Amino acid sequence: MTRPTIGIIGNHTLIGDDYPVHIGGTMNACAVAQVAGCLPLIIPSDPAVVSVPELLEACDGFLLTGGRPNVHPSEYGEPETPAHGAFDRNRDAVTLPLIRACVERGQPFFGVCRGFQEVNVALGGSLWPEIRDLPGRDNHRMPPEGTVDEKFALRHKVTFTEGGVFHRLLGAREVMTNTLHGQGIKVAGARIVIDGTAPDTTPEALYVRDAPGFTLSVQWHPEYHADADPVSRPLFEAFGAAARVWQAKRAA
Repeated sequence: MTRPTIGIIGNHTLIGDDYPVHIGGTMNACAVAQVAGCLPLIIPSDPAVVSVPELLEACDGFLLTGGRPNVHPSEYGEPETPAHGAFDRNRDAVTLPLIRACVERGQPFFGVCRGFQEVNVALGGSLWPEIRDLPGRDNHRMPPEGTVDEKFALRHKVTFTEGGVFHRLLGAREVMTNTLHGQGIKVAGARIVIDGTAPDTTPEALYVRDAPGFTLSVQWHPEYHADADPVSRPLFEAFGAAARVWQAKRAA
């Protein structure tokens, strides 16, 4: 049997300021192929060229990647402000209905960073525009200087719910993670279960209550060194296993 196909949500950018492209980080594809054991396929996140029904039929699961643009605040009923940063309305138009469809069908997805926030918004939740501006919160943004290894270095612990999904999967209540995000969950959406938090109470791990499929999502970036990191590897392995179950279900 062929490997399950994982649609990796791409991000829009420009090469040379005038050539538009849809891109996906190499580490995302490597984590999907080498750890999840699936076939990575970068998805252009633009409703002008893809539709949710087509994606659901073409893929066995989805990796909702990180990205510099943020979910537009109108998606959770708030006005746009300079603090919300840049946006990608085309990605919003693809990922938010895709997430809701996957939850309903039981089709697996794994949310990472922006993808984590997208899952919350898709289920009716809201976001803070800038975590570091909140009283008592830490700066969760990527360090402005340094090598890739320095930017993705482990920077804070995440504590999981005793006996919860992440605790059972990872075999530990506390783990160390990287942190490269500015926004974060303000109000959890309907059916969103916050299963892990940073020391400053920022939500870091979630799943969708009573969803029939894999819906684990994290605020950090587990795709970095996913083959060797003891936290990242079980997450991608579980995601790959869920995709194989879905593939077998479709074949039957």
